[in-house]
Amino acid sequence: MDQEYQIAYVEKPEESAWGIIGRGLQEYNIQQTGDSGFERLCYALYAPDESIVGGVIGEVYWGWLHVDLLWVQEDLRGHGYGQRLLALVEEKAREHGAKQAYLDTFSFQAPDFYKTCGYQILGTLEDFPPGQQRYFMTKRL
Repeated sequence: MDQEYQIAYVEKPEESAWGIIGRGLQEYNIQQTGDSGFERLCYALYAPDESIVGGVIGEVYWGWLHVDLLWVQEDLRGHGYGQRLLALVEEKAREHGAKQAYLDTFSFQAPDFYKTCGYQILGTLEDFPPGQQRYFMTKRL
């Protein structure tokens, strides 16, 4: 190893580094714990013009659903779309063997929404971002 390794900033990691790093970690995890049963799940909410106006993205592994992203366009909030999206991804996760779910959300986002959907706060990071909180929540499916 005569050559010195270098570290450089990657502008758009999703196009290259993200996949390589993620695959490397996934392979290591499989060596340690066996196949996680990883499955990515996504439901999109489409407007009549076929534009996406909401959706949910999650991942299932080791019997858990991680709700990564859930968003509904502001003028459509309060009409039940968020609950329907969350219920759909939870049901699909159950089909893939998930027994529990977890997510994180900020105090200025939707902690009360998730509470009404059965999630409980597991932990809180105060002042993240300043003046707000970040909540980690879980639910038994």
